[in-house]
Amino acid sequence: MTESIDNVESSQPMEVDTVKTEPVSTPADTQNTEQAAQVQKFLAAPVNCKLFVQKITHSKGVEESEFRKAEILSSRTTNTNDLEFYVHYTEFNKRLDEWVSIKRLDFDRPIEFPVKKSKTDAQKKERSSTPSSSINRKNLKKKVAFDESAPSTPSAVDKVVLGNEDEHGETVEMDAHDDDDEEPSGFSKVNEIEKLRTSGSMTQSVQEIARVKNLNKIQMGQHEVESWYFSPYPVEYAYCDTLYICEFCLCYYVSYKQLTRHRARCQLHHPPGNEIYRHEEISFFEIDGRKQKTYCRNLCLLSKLFLDHKTLYYDVDPFLFYCMTERDEKGYHLIGYFSKEKESSENYNVACILTLPQYQRLGYGRLLIAFSYELSKAEGRTGSPEKPLSDLGLLSYRAYWTETIVEVLLNSTEEITIEEISQRTSITTQDILHTLQNIGALKYYRGQHIICLGDKVVEQWRRNDEKKRRRKRVIVPGKLDWKPLHFTASQLRFL
Repeated sequence: MTESIDNVESSQPMEVDTVKTEPVSTPADTQNTEQAAQVQKFLAAPVNCKLFVQKITHSKGVEESEFRKAEILSSRTTNTNDLEFYVHYTEFNKRLDEWVSIKRLDFDRPIEFPVKKSKTDAQKKERSSTPSSSINRKNLKKKVAFDESAPSTPSAVDKVVLGNEDEHGETVEMDAHDDDDEEPSGFSKVNEIEKLRTSGSMTQSVQEIARVKNLNKIQMGQHEVESWYFSPYPVEYAYCDTLYICEFCLCYYVSYKQLTRHRARCQLHHPPGNEIYRHEEISFFEIDGRKQKTYCRNLCLLSKLFLDHKTLYYDVDPFLFYCMTERDEKGYHLIGYFSKEKESSENYNVACILTLPQYQRLGYGRLLIAFSYELSKAEGRTGSPEKPLSDLGLLSYRAYWTETIVEVLLNSTEEITIEEISQRTSITTQDILHTLQNIGALKYYRGQHIICLGDKVVEQWRRNDEKKRRRKRVIVPGKLDWKPLHFTASQLRFL
């Protein structure tokens, strides 16, 4: 009986409890989840985030790439629905900023997201940015001689009317920003004019507005040049792929066909001013900002594409512009220019200076600087450029000061003082001392300071002098046909 029962129980299937096992999360899965969340957070608000971006460079026809840390300044969607980001490489100049595709972003490394500022920090910053009454009184006491009837500074910084006349005499409104207008706090008319006094241009350059350049490239004559920085061209001209500029009158157009039609009726073949210097193919023209408003404003807009420190202002009347040109059978082609105040209380001989990129590294920058000091010699006074200088401008001025001062010292057979060097070169004593300290020529010997040129400095000067002679690009003082201009009080009432 027992045997039969056992057989029955063994014939029935046995029930076994099944245990459900959940997948075990690995560190790699956790990392992928965090990375995905990080990417989603970045795509939701990419502006001001910092991450590594593939920077592509070309050297001698060879493409090279490396990942560099960059800040996202803007984003856009292309016509093909591709996402692009405007990046600023943190260790590089702004002129290297560019639009990159999302494929060049490195999401494997951590992304730095912007830290939100608390209300207390914002209030502290607002209080610190408001100028005190003592500063305002100090600025008012300065000898500025502003006329009460002068046009007031536009209160809305985001939308600035520049009053730029086109070739038909109509005023053109130049929008510096498309967002809502905001009143700048703590920025009075006196402070702004004091800041923009030496800008030689048209509107205050607000950093947030100018962070993203609005033009990719320009075509000027036979040259196609990539732009470096933001310039407040009218909104209908900005954000086009190529801006076409007439190389003689500097009018700008969005298509090559428009430029061709303009060139058919444009009668200008040189800058609209007085030719005050001519030597071989190089000529200089002096232009009054009051008499040639349109040309000077267009010149300022053009130069802002390649100058980061330049600010634009709507009034060019207080400035004289000196344009350097190269002459051929077609006309006088603009190489570069510098502007200066008609009346400078600080004895600045240059307010803004630029060599166009297509003519850089050919010795023209030194020629511009040398000509500005030649005018100072004719005026019988010393001069110095307005600060701050751009990085390229500072290098150019340091090179000119070094070459000029070393040449005077090598050609001097007797003892010479700093003041005597200044009188011969029209370089200020401060700039001379700065240059001598920069090349390590100031020494302390037997209780007094002396000037001692090292062998490397002299050898470098000889190489540069030989290069200058080969290029045959020097300013010949005898070719200058110019007398210092003197303006009456009524002519200077814009100050």
